[in-house]
Amino acid sequence: MGIVSWIILGLLAGAIAKFLLPGKDPGGFIGTTLIGIAGAFIGGWISARWLHHPITKHFYDGATWAAAIGGSLVLLIIYRVLFGDSRR
Repeated sequence: MGIVSWIILGLLAGAIAKFLLPGKDPGGFIGTTLIGIAGAFIGGWISARWLHHPITKHFYDGATWAAAIGGSLVLLIIYRVLFGDSRR
């Protein structure tokens, strides 16, 4: 997959991560979208590097989607912990 495919996958993975982890995000839609894109890259890298499951070249591979969504969820949780509303 090329860089454009990973960006599209990241946009969709960010939306799915936001759906799975609802709530108020400090960055809004744009912040969540950027987290999704970064999560797709990081999830794919972790999957290939440490889980020994190389990401295939197919956009519709389930492992690729799971890695992208998992990376997005992890980054979204970290983002909320670091930059969440501290006035509660």
